[in-house]
Amino acid sequence: MELTNKKVLVIGLGKTGIATARFAAARGAVATVTDEKPQTELQEALGALAGLSLRILTGGADPAIVDAMDLIVPSPGVPPFNPILREAEKRGIPVVSEVELAFRFLRVPVIAITGTNGKTTVTTLIGHILEKAGKKAFVGGNIGSPLIGYVGGPQQDEWAVVEMSSFQLQRIETFRAQVAVLLNMAPDHLDYHADYAEYRWAKERIFANQLPGDLAVLNADEAESAALAKRLKARVVFFSTKAVPGEGMSLEGDRLLYRAGGREIETYPRSMIRIPGRHNVENVMAAVMAARYAGCTPGAIVEALGSFTGLAHRIEFAGKKGGVAFYNDSKGTNVSAAVRALEAFEAPVLLLLGGRDKKGDFETLEPLIRRHVKEMILFGEARDRIGEKIGGIVKTVTAATMRDAVHAAYDDAAPGDVVLLSPGCASFDEFRSYSHRGDVFKETVRGLKDRKSATQRN
Repeated sequence: MELTNKKVLVIGLGKTGIATARFAAARGAVATVTDEKPQTELQEALGALAGLSLRILTGGADPAIVDAMDLIVPSPGVPPFNPILREAEKRGIPVVSEVELAFRFLRVPVIAITGTNGKTTVTTLIGHILEKAGKKAFVGGNIGSPLIGYVGGPQQDEWAVVEMSSFQLQRIETFRAQVAVLLNMAPDHLDYHADYAEYRWAKERIFANQLPGDLAVLNADEAESAALAKRLKARVVFFSTKAVPGEGMSLEGDRLLYRAGGREIETYPRSMIRIPGRHNVENVMAAVMAARYAGCTPGAIVEALGSFTGLAHRIEFAGKKGGVAFYNDSKGTNVSAAVRALEAFEAPVLLLLGGRDKKGDFETLEPLIRRHVKEMILFGEARDRIGEKIGGIVKTVTAATMRDAVHAAYDDAAPGDVVLLSPGCASFDEFRSYSHRGDVFKETVRGLKDRKSATQRN
């Protein structure tokens, strides 16, 4: 694809928008960048673009600007109802995601991972396995470094391991992953997508351009995902913790078995997995099959998994005070993530839910709350709606902020209990990001006064 003298409009001045603008300018495009925020809130971004030959429009732009453009590249998270995008579509101006633009310049084969939950864990884990196996890999996409930033460099790696969101996938055209992984599906981002069907359609596009020699990794325990196998061109393998697929991996006792053609070909010890929860067994199986396709040996995989202790903000142990264990699952920004986090614990849980609502189906938590939860502490903008949906199933209290919720939970917890932040909501009512929320949670836990017994409470 030739960008020289092409008129390119980049929407959004976040990390991806900055990287896209820099790439377009370096390739000789006549680039324009727009963001709805005022200039005073974009100083860091403007500094990153200083000295480049491009036009920057802060405070938004007239949708009619699309008339002068050859290509529109929205940042992830720019909603489809954005006026500029609507105008571009109405006038037939091409609109592609950043990963689609990047792919047109990519010279490295791709392992792409998507799903509602677990994609950051699996993306990071695959990169970790490849590294330990002596294979060079770029790891990024929807996490860390945008793919568009990578393609502007020397591209000297053997693989690009790329996390992909529904926002990115809905606007691909030619993007092809030699290995494509769909981990799981549950309603999410319904404040962005029209409905669950649209959200699912976007996620499934990860397989759109695969060829017969490629690999598609599917969850056999989700009927809709398993049914995709009949429509895909790639070789399909499944992972399951409940069944025994003829092609793929299953959990059987203390072993993970890999079968091909219905025949067992490899065995892995479950003890190699150091991250908690049954959902992480699924994540590991998906990562193992991707890594095997990429040429990693079983021995290298087992060794790599033994040194992988998980990610910050994903069921992360945050400390112990007065016999109460605190876990940070701030990355659990949807209800299905809260389900998976609760399933990881046997001890009584004091569950912190809240933040900015994403129209989550909190009622689905009821069986797990009855089984695992001692108390719910609801906080942030969504606390009243969550309370209307599931408040009162167990003892329920409310707090204005997450910090207040931590203190309330600690006041009511007994030694042996778990205080779990798995908010099921976005963070933007109170924090810059889920990682900021998780960091504040850990800081708040560190600031709690220890106590030697349940009677010594503040």
